[in-house]
Amino acid sequence: MKKDIHPNYIETTIKCACGHEIEVGSTKKDIRIEICSDCHPFFTGKQKLIDTAGRIERFRKKYEKFQKKAAN
Repeated sequence: MKKDIHPNYIETTIKCACGHEIEVGSTKKDIRIEICSDCHPFFTGKQKLIDTAGRIERFRKKYEKFQKKAAN
């Protein structure tokens, strides 16, 4: 390996929004993330509810007049 071209590799902590901390090696200091394996639904088996009904209702309301035109 060539000297003086590689970034500094340091021990750092990854902190999740849920409070879980992981000690790893990285080129960045104090990494913060929103979701980790301790709080992700795939790993925990718990499903979080997402407001998809609001999105669907907004879509239907937006295109309601086009559907009425097509029906006539």
